[in-house]
Amino acid sequence: MLEVAVIDDPAAAGAALDPVRARLLAALAEPGSASTLATPVGLSRQRVNYHLRALERHGLVELVEERRRGNCTERVLRATAASYVISPTALPAVAPDPGRSPDQRSARWLLALGARLVREIGDLLTGATAARQRLATFAIDSEIRFASAADRAAFAAELGKTVAALVGRYHDTTAAGGRSHRFVVALHPSVTRPERVAVGSNAGSEAGEGILGLGTAGPTGIDGPTSAAGLTSAAGPTGTDGPTATKEN
Repeated sequence: MLEVAVIDDPAAAGAALDPVRARLLAALAEPGSASTLATPVGLSRQRVNYHLRALERHGLVELVEERRRGNCTERVLRATAASYVISPTALPAVAPDPGRSPDQRSARWLLALGARLVREIGDLLTGATAARQRLATFAIDSEIRFASAADRAAFAAELGKTVAALVGRYHDTTAAGGRSHRFVVALHPSVTRPERVAVGSNAGSEAGEGILGLGTAGPTGIDGPTSAAGLTSAAGPTGTDGPTATKEN
């Protein structure tokens, strides 16, 4: 079973988004059959089997074994992954295009960058999995809290200059055997989610998070401009090169 799989087929995405089938996928993190799943999901064995066949047809579950039970054969299935991500490729006609109207201070452009990131990593991960190799990637996730919107703007400006200098030091268009990599830095307000607190308590929380660990916000997340910067380039068919592209056993 894969840790995470990317769904890029529209029909498979539709199957996974069906509420009943989504519950079956979650339950099949451990092997199960129509008989063992019927009671937990509140459906007849025949109806569960119908949904399982659809999930299997789209490659979301796989056969583990078949068991003889009297005159019947029990098919034991398992999800192909512990979790799934639906790629924007599943909606190609309406997928956001970061090449259209790039704007460092636009949340919509940042969302388009994020969608492209999911799409490209999904494609690369699929290729690397087929080649039984690890995908050469790097990510940082952290939190930062700014005292003011002015501090955040100053941070974004300084970060942009620092990143530009670092990129200039390593970017080489002439090296034989070199490989281009996608590089994205983003800053966005965090999403503050309500917490359960005791009656009369005024406890609350604020935190920041983002791609490359940059972001903070007030109660609504609207307290000034956000900024995103990126150096973008094409990647190879699998992205599996260098010392981190190790063969899986």
